Amino acid sequence: MQVERIEGVHCATGECPVWHAGQEAWYWVDIPARRIWRLDHASRALQVWEAPEMVACIAPARDGGLVAGMETGIFHLALGDDGHVGATRLAAPPAAELGEGMRFNDGRCDRQGRFWSGTMFMDMGAARAVGGLYRYSREGGLHGPVVSGLLTQNGLAWSPDGRTMYLSDSHPLKRTVWAFDYDVETGLPSNQRVFLDLSAQKGRPDGAAVDAEGCYWTCANDGGLLQRFTPQGRLDREFALPMAKPSMCAFGGPALDVLLVTSIDPGTGGDAGAVVMLRPGVTGVAETLFAG
Repeated sequence: MQVERIEGVHCATGECPVWHAGQEAWYWVDIPARRIWRLDHASRALQVWEAPEMVACIAPARDGGLVAGMETGIFHLALGDDGHVGATRLAAPPAAELGEGMRFNDGRCDRQGRFWSGTMFMDMGAARAVGGLYRYSREGGLHGPVVSGLLTQNGLAWSPDGRTMYLSDSHPLKRTVWAFDYDVETGLPSNQRVFLDLSAQKGRPDGAAVDAEGCYWTCANDGGLLQRFTPQGRLDREFALPMAKPSMCAFGGPALDVLLVTSIDPGTGGDAGAVVMLRPGVTGVAETLFAG
């Protein structure tokens, strides 16, 4: 499979790619650099903004700008033409749940436009299972933690009909993906069960996406792989990537037939930290705008 590297981009911790259909553009973040990147799909023109604190996950908002999970809460971000980011905090967990050394991590909107994100203790070596998963909407505010006891929350995704929610813990001590039944009316997951136990493989299940066939794509961080699992949990496709630490993938392009994959550079150079595109032979599901 042909893999195209996006020139002029290097990320320390590239994360949360998302396709903005209305703009026909890609967005993603570099967490420690506090950067938000934008790539115009047709022209390949790049823009970059620097946020006032680390941005871990983003979703386009219906009323403009982005909703984001950051160090100190959930924010609305307005991206200025001059590279300035206007940040307005919308909500935050209590200090006991988002204390020193923590931040939000992986996140996205469900099919109804509610924003979900989880927290983590940034020093993964400490192995502190203090992370939680939260839901935010303008009507209901911040709700959670809906799931507690997470080491490194990751892998959020929803089935095409929105009735199954996926969540992973990518910490080396966990390497697990769970599935939940999801009530699309109330936004409440239930019936948590193990979808994938990946403890026996080298890669850790990092960021993820779901395609139009309902299959779950996960980046095998430390394994240099992109893997597709059927709704029954069977591995049916696996692609090698040029970077050892892919971090998240997202479907996009006008036909939703392109996967954009971010990665992490642990200081090894080469293709580490690259952002790449590939065509996997299937299409994705359009991301829902934040409905606030």
